[in-house]
Parts: sequence; C-alpha cells; structure tokens
Amino acid sequence: MVKFGLVVELSHEAEEYLEAIYKLQKRGGVARTKELAEELNVVPGSITNTIAHLEKHGLVEHTPYRGVRLTAEGERLALNIIRRHRLAERLLTDILEAEWGDVHESACKLEHALTEDVLSLLEKRLGYPKFCPHGNPIPTESGEVSDVECFPLTSVAANQTCTIARIINERREMLLALAAKGIKPNVPVHVVKLRRRKVVLCVAGREQTISRREAESIWVKTAEVKTNNV
Repeated sequence: MVKFGLVVELSHEAEEYLEAIYKLQKRGGVARTKELAEELNVVPGSITNTIAHLEKHGLVEHTPYRGVRLTAEGERLALNIIRRHRLAERLLTDILEAEWGDVHESACKLEHALTEDVLSLLEKRLGYPKFCPHGNPIPTESGEVSDVECFPLTSVAANQTCTIARIINERREMLLALAAKGIKPNVPVHVVKLRRRKVVLCVAGREQTISRREAESIWVKTAEVKTNNV
C-alpha cells in the first residue's frame, strides 16, 4: 500500500478487506474477526496482519474483542471499490449477458482494472443504474448511496407477503441455489413457515424450502417485522 497525500494505492487484498468491512459494518455496526473471515473465505488467523496494516494507514480502527470499523477515509475508499465492483457486475450481466449467478467472482477480478474515466463511460452506457444485479446499491462517484429500506427475511412474520430487495451473499453457489427456486430481486414471496433451520416460502405459486443461512442472505421490502421469535 502506497500513500501519496490524499491518494491511496491499495493492494487487491486490501481492497477486498475494505469492501468486506464496509458490508459487515452496514449490517451490524462493526466487522468482527470471525464474520470477516467468513466474508473473505479465509482463516481468522490470517486477518491480523492485514488489519494492522490498514490501521497503520488510517483506514480502519480496531478495538480488541469488539471488531473493526472504517475511518472516514477508509469508508471513502470502500465506497469507490464497491462502486467499481457493482458496475462491473452490471457490465457483465447487462452488456455481456453473463449469467446472474456467475458475475460476482468475475467482477472481483475486473473491478481492479477499472479507472475512473472508464467507470464514468461505463455508468453512462449502462444508463446510470442504482443497483447491482443482486439488488445492492451502487454508490455514485461522490460516494452517495441511494438505498431502500429493507429487512432480513428472517425478521418477517409467517403468513406475510414481501418483495425481495437484495441478496447480500453474492457467492456463486448461493446465487445459483436461490435463482433455481425463482428467488431474485423484485420477486414477491409469501412466508409460509419459519423454523430454526429452514424457511418455507411460496414463490410464483410453488412452495420452496430454503435453509436459515440462505434466508439470512435475503433482504426484503414492504415487510411486516415480527415481534415474537418463532
């Protein structure tokens, strides 16, 4: 990592860390080591050195036993990384017609090569999209995020109907499994049953059973949040 005044050149690994920390911080207020390891698909012990490196450069604040948070500069950089990634996903799906479930991993590689000039041209060509193919918001060039209020599917009461807003776990296996059951952004679903390990949904008139882990990755809008645990 090299720092020149206000410009920071990040390694690909550091960029992946900032992106993951931002997502976890948005969901839970802080990125904990275990969650970060799961998000990045690495062992917890390998995280320490990179976090220390990011902290040394003023991009994160690490509180032992509590977790990691981005500084203002870290968040600015993270939003730029996420912008590149999600526009890369839209390039792959909208222009190159790549499969919806396959683009996340490809975008992880492509995002590092996109300059600001190319991003501006790409955004214009795509019609200034506000969301990635999986429903997650695309930050603007100035770092603004147009978001919609939504909730985890696991917070919705049984016998309620809601509309899928986004899929927050964008790994290929997760997206393909959900897509095979008709579960994508903007699709209405009816919650039939919520159990400790599984959730039963009605999607396009057919019952579909998903795991609790899959349900936690689905965020919905226009939902009634339950008041009691199932």
